[in-house]
Amino acid sequence: MKTPFEAIALEYGQRKIPRVVAKGQAELAQRIIEEAKRQGIYVAEDPQLLALLSKLEVGEEITQDMYTAVAVILSWVYWLKGMQPGDEKELPQQPAKASDFGKAS
Repeated sequence: MKTPFEAIALEYGQRKIPRVVAKGQAELAQRIIEEAKRQGIYVAEDPQLLALLSKLEVGEEITQDMYTAVAVILSWVYWLKGMQPGDEKELPQQPAKASDFGKAS
């Protein structure tokens, strides 16, 4: 049986802990990814992280066991944007965001 295509979007910047702002499967997942790209939000593929994040509902903050995995993605986003941690506090109109997608394990 084929695993459905999934997407989960995280937001981090003005909040202390990243939280899920969107999640979906199939067509909704594709729309989440397309909207992220349209807004210039970086998209990463990590099936293991997706499996962890899929346990959360929209609006929930990531749990402590997810911190390291999410930090890796956020550090990649910071590097791509030429930012350092704390820079997002100075740019309230553009918090660091990352969308994660892939096939759940």
